[in-house]
Amino acid sequence: MSEVKWIKLTVDMFDNRKIKYLRTLPEGNNIVLIWVMLLTMAGRCNSGGMIFLTENIPYTGQVLANELGFEPTTVELALTVLASLGMISQIDGYIQIEGWDDHQSADKLERIREQNRIRKQRERERKKLTMSRDSHVTDHGTDTQSHATDIDKDKDIDKEKDIKRGRFTPPTATEVRQYCDESGHRIDADAFVDFYASKNWMVGKNKMKDWKAAVRNWERKDREKPVKRSGQNFTPSGADYDDLAYMIMEGQK
Repeated sequence: MSEVKWIKLTVDMFDNRKIKYLRTLPEGNNIVLIWVMLLTMAGRCNSGGMIFLTENIPYTGQVLANELGFEPTTVELALTVLASLGMISQIDGYIQIEGWDDHQSADKLERIREQNRIRKQRERERKKLTMSRDSHVTDHGTDTQSHATDIDKDKDIDKEKDIKRGRFTPPTATEVRQYCDESGHRIDADAFVDFYASKNWMVGKNKMKDWKAAVRNWERKDREKPVKRSGQNFTPSGADYDDLAYMIMEGQK
């Protein structure tokens, strides 16, 4: 709860009979000063005139004396005299200013309470807005990941449909590498895909039907030795050899 920044004192305070009596006592002026200081402490606590170290911890005599800047015996005397005059009461160590409303302005107190209520309401609204934004960001990220996953699944489904229908689907370099790892073939998957992609996956004048067979022929070509033609060394190009070997393989099926 916010502390009250002011307390109300009347201009004829020192004409009050209790204050006059206090000033006649030993340490009387100090007791009056302690009384005013207690009023300001009650304003800081802003708990209906209650004075405490925290809401769960009351002041001890020594701690209160240290805060007020008086000897513990002086503070104890002041509390005893003020309690006997009905100016304060003590319950379980907590000090209560009696007639606290006399030292406050009711309309200003109500204004403070209303300001505190509005401030707390705004804080709650800001927290809700922050939580809502965080939730939206999280949900958006999840939706984006889910959308990307769905696209990948759709691509896989399309490929499966193409295989079932006998329709050729060009492989990716990753799929070629995976096939080579599983079957023990050793070729440059990127070069293989780049080469046939540049030919629109055509073998001669025909559309490729089995890229795995083309992988095997590609590897076989790499192992072949140069062949002689008309007395000259002749090494078929990757394109010529692959096309020829692939068409021979297809013709044998």
